[in-house]
Amino acid sequence: MEKPDELALRLRQVFLDGKWITNTNYKELLEDVDWDMANKKVADLNTLLALTFHINYYLAGVLNVLKGGELEIRDKFSYDFQHIDNAAKWESLKSEMNSNAAEFISKVEKMSESELDGPFIVEKYGTYRRNIEGIIEHSYYHLGQMVVKETSFLTLDAGS
Repeated sequence: MEKPDELALRLRQVFLDGKWITNTNYKELLEDVDWDMANKKVADLNTLLALTFHINYYLAGVLNVLKGGELEIRDKFSYDFQHIDNAAKWESLKSEMNSNAAEFISKVEKMSESELDGPFIVEKYGTYRRNIEGIIEHSYYHLGQMVVKETSFLTLDAGS
């Protein structure tokens, strides 16, 4: 079982400053993505905006629980976002995700082993540890999609 600092390291790697498996992280990958590219559709894939919103939705929702709040998120709303039509709104979403990630990591680092192994809200949702691991795994899954999508943009642009 991973300790709080090990889980925090994995979170840091996927969100802010690591280069594990995908050789990038959300902050680095999205840094140079402008709002036009974030909204660009490739085939039937989710846009970078949709994936960013989706990951931040879960990150913010579980962070709220780590801060002592209720679990207010629902899977059916995890892609419900408004179209971003300007650079300021896109930059705000990226900044919000980076901020949520930093705070999430800080909360995890401060957890005890017994807190990690305690029930997440109610027993049917598993433990805090399992939910934090779920955030990590879910985030890597979508980061991989984003890497593929960004690579598709580069390939499409080169072929134009």
